[in-house]
Amino acid sequence: MEPITVDVDVRYRDLDTMNHVNNAVYASYFEEARVAYVDEVFDVDLENLNFVIAHLEIDFGRPLTIEDDPTVAVEITELGNSSATMAYDLRVDGNSVATGESTVVFVDPETKRPGPIPSDIRERIVEHEGPELED
Repeated sequence: MEPITVDVDVRYRDLDTMNHVNNAVYASYFEEARVAYVDEVFDVDLENLNFVIAHLEIDFGRPLTIEDDPTVAVEITELGNSSATMAYDLRVDGNSVATGESTVVFVDPETKRPGPIPSDIRERIVEHEGPELED
């Protein structure tokens, strides 16, 4: 399937002293895409969803500036029992300027420990990403 894609706005407050988007802001842009993925694919109320980001990595290409109109594409590339790996591609004019990956871990709301991905959410992910995700 196609990744979920969102447009993000570069705000003046995102810039560093060199007028580039600060490296930490990229994580916020990825978060916007992750929330869009959850809204579109998981189809659950965020208040009833319990997961944490256990790992985040970002590889930076060229700097972003206030003149750029970036988009972020996100997809799930690995699906475990209690975790999923999400891959991000931040693009400007169709060219990748940064990529990233996060591991989200689902948490049992009672024990506050990792728990299995709810079956309805797992089914929606596989339906969206394709059955090869479970191979």
